[in-house]
Amino acid sequence: MTDAFTLRGAHAIVTGASRGIGRQLARELAGRGARVTLIARSSPALHQLGGELGGQALLADLSRADHLAGLIARAEVDGGPVDLLFNNAALAVVGPLVDCDPGDIGQSFALNCVAPVELCRQVLPGMLARGSGRIANISSLAGVTAFPTLSVYGATKAALVQFSAALQREIRRTPVRLTIVQLGEVAGTDMMEQARQSPTIAAVSRRLARTRALPAVSLEMVARKIVDATVAGRRDQVIPARVAPFHKIREFPSRMNDAILVGID
Repeated sequence: MTDAFTLRGAHAIVTGASRGIGRQLARELAGRGARVTLIARSSPALHQLGGELGGQALLADLSRADHLAGLIARAEVDGGPVDLLFNNAALAVVGPLVDCDPGDIGQSFALNCVAPVELCRQVLPGMLARGSGRIANISSLAGVTAFPTLSVYGATKAALVQFSAALQREIRRTPVRLTIVQLGEVAGTDMMEQARQSPTIAAVSRRLARTRALPAVSLEMVARKIVDATVAGRRDQVIPARVAPFHKIREFPSRMNDAILVGID
């Protein structure tokens, strides 16, 4: 079942909107006529972007349960019903596990996993009642392939994808669509620069650049493709496309399991 989905005039929420991919997503959405609600914990940058795009800015630390509580309802007070949700905010914990701070690990799981799950839980009832909606959960190839010094970050992203794949199947008979976004190296993001603080990741990045095995992609191209895929209601969007087989392999057991679900509500 699919529905005609129109972006112009739709209300879109973008988390982690104060910089990087989130900021570019917000600009892409506003440029196509959507009304945007920007969520982040960085006040000056967020309000500046809100003013630039004519959007609503909500300050929230999504790693905190008290900030998460009722957040979709807050966004809907002035912005109206939410038509699209982009779960983009994330924290990368980089380094050998023995050197990682326990607080950073907890915050990473809270922001990268718990927050997207909770925001999906909050936004879905309204979308289902209206018979229309789009969700994009933005993950990383670090959650598909195992990189040393990215054990915590990779685990959070793997958890997000597993949740998203199961939720896709829960809502498969509804007009609401969830897109899993798998990203490789995105140029010009603070997260990539933070990851390169690991000598291992820096060496891998240099090797990939030298061999052109995994080209870095621009923020503008990433935002455009994410929005295109989400509006179209695609099951997944892998960027760059040449590594899509990795995601397909990860999905294979679930696709096989779909046969068991035939005819079961």
